[in-house]
Amino acid sequence: MTHHNCPVCNSQQSRIFIELLNLPIYCNLLWSDQQAARDCPKGDLRLAFCDRCSAITNVAFDPSRLDYSQDYENALHYSKRFQAYADALAKRLVERHHLQGKTVIEIGCGKGDFLVSLCQLGQNSGVGFDSSYVERAEHTEENITFIQDFYSERYAEYQGDFICCRQVLEHIQRPADLLQPLRENLRRKDESTEIPVFFEVPNALYTFQNMMIWDIIYEHCTYFTPTALSYVFTAAGYRPEAVTEEFGGQFISVEAYASPTMLKPIAPEEEISALATDITHFEARFKAQKQQWEHSLNLLFQQGKKVVIWGSGSKGVTFLNLLNIHDEIAYAVDINPRKQNKFIPGTGQEIISPERLAAYQPDAVIVMNPLYSTEIEEMLAQMNLSPQILTTESFRVNP
Repeated sequence: MTHHNCPVCNSQQSRIFIELLNLPIYCNLLWSDQQAARDCPKGDLRLAFCDRCSAITNVAFDPSRLDYSQDYENALHYSKRFQAYADALAKRLVERHHLQGKTVIEIGCGKGDFLVSLCQLGQNSGVGFDSSYVERAEHTEENITFIQDFYSERYAEYQGDFICCRQVLEHIQRPADLLQPLRENLRRKDESTEIPVFFEVPNALYTFQNMMIWDIIYEHCTYFTPTALSYVFTAAGYRPEAVTEEFGGQFISVEAYASPTMLKPIAPEEEISALATDITHFEARFKAQKQQWEHSLNLLFQQGKKVVIWGSGSKGVTFLNLLNIHDEIAYAVDINPRKQNKFIPGTGQEIISPERLAAYQPDAVIVMNPLYSTEIEEMLAQMNLSPQILTTESFRVNP
């Protein structure tokens, strides 16, 4: 059995438990040409589990292949369900950390929506870093600066009272490459003042224990469990105050402070042992779940049913590519207008607005994120549509 160094705890105990080959390296890049989308760059996933800190990493990941440009689009705020979560989170952070008239820094701010919320709620000023940032007409706040670059030590002069970073750390091959320079920058400001940091990442326990197999993508080189998230922050010189499940358990967050001294990371053996058991059976369960979907979809296709997926982000892209579905499903639906009239990488489905379903009259809609089921069913009902609803949980294989 081949072992690999873990990028979270540096142990040599990581072992590969599944290989997923030739998947798009970008799930959220906008493709305007169908053939170019089908011919998009692809890469391999060889996932390894570390039984010391419980991190899961893609040992085949090559960071030189990724370059997040302005054509990268993963905004989720067009969903009422997600926007309600983001609004509640912003309010919670402002109240918990007394962010009134302060300076907020967001690392990986995307198109800036969450940073704008934090600043508006507390009359704060803000600085957002993201290489994919695109200037938007609705963001006219004079107290917010957006820098089209990734945050690094060269931006140490930007000092904030609160640091926020959501859905970024899982894209970094060695998380300490971000966390350690950030800690040094925080310690430069005033050692008598502790600056809180808030990081949010996908929850690996949700993905691998609940068989949410469509959440596995090339862009995510590290999958954090709560233990692994706490471990990597402690090892990088932080004092984690809380690790919390967010958004129906699909995310986890950590709130931490830069520590004046290095602390020893602790990894609970019970949690790691339980996950190790799930990982041992993951490949067999993965194949069984994939086969169930292939069988059920083939029945629908043989009956001439018109099937669409709802959600053209990571889950939708992985679903279509792992199942190798091309012309059998013509459309992927998305409420994000920037994605509409574009094409799914790898398989080439056109991404359409929900309104186009009124003319298409689908027989079945596959909801890629079950948390959005109620919202989607309401939108379908408003168009007088009543297709069969399937979700990514419909054929989940239990242990």
